[in-house]
Amino acid sequence: MKKDIHPEYADTVFRCACGAEVHTKSTKPEYRLEICSSCHPFFTGKQKLVDSAGRVERFMKKYGDTAISTGKKPAKAPKVKPAAKRVTIKKEKPAAKDKSAPKK
Repeated sequence: MKKDIHPEYADTVFRCACGAEVHTKSTKPEYRLEICSSCHPFFTGKQKLVDSAGRVERFMKKYGDTAISTGKKPAKAPKVKPAAKRVTIKKEKPAAKDKSAPKK
């Protein structure tokens, strides 16, 4: 490795909002996290609503009662046609050739 081009590699603490701390090494002395493996629903198996600064409430207040526009036209109900009566067509048999006529 070249000298004097790499950042310092020192002890680091990762601190989560839940209070968990992880000690390791990195180029920064401290990291602050919103969610970690000890409080994330994937790892804990518990449902947890992570709402920073009331984002869900602000969204519901702004868009909660309004209809959502997807940009598509509403689907039209298909028209039902009455069933047509079944008609059978009988084909006539071709006329038999006259065998008594002389051949040319």
